[in-house]
Amino acid sequence: MNDNVQTVEDIEKKRKRLIFRSWHRGTREMDLIMGRFSDAHVAGFTEPELSLYDEILSHNDPDLYNWISGREETPANYMNTVMERLLKYKL
Repeated sequence: MNDNVQTVEDIEKKRKRLIFRSWHRGTREMDLIMGRFSDAHVAGFTEPELSLYDEILSHNDPDLYNWISGREETPANYMNTVMERLLKYKL
């Protein structure tokens, strides 16, 4: 198989996995927030952006919810272009 075709397939699998993980967070509120965000943005993410989003999904729901809702400031070491989009996203 051509390496380019393999890469495209791998990226599409990663997109599907990230969308699934976004909709299956563990709390309904975060399922809705992250799921809708992923539906709106993941298809257009570049491979580096997909990796950044994958990293965001590794955080626990309470921390993410507090950052997204503005209850707590997002730690500087977790800020990146994808996190900025997520914080600006309006449901």
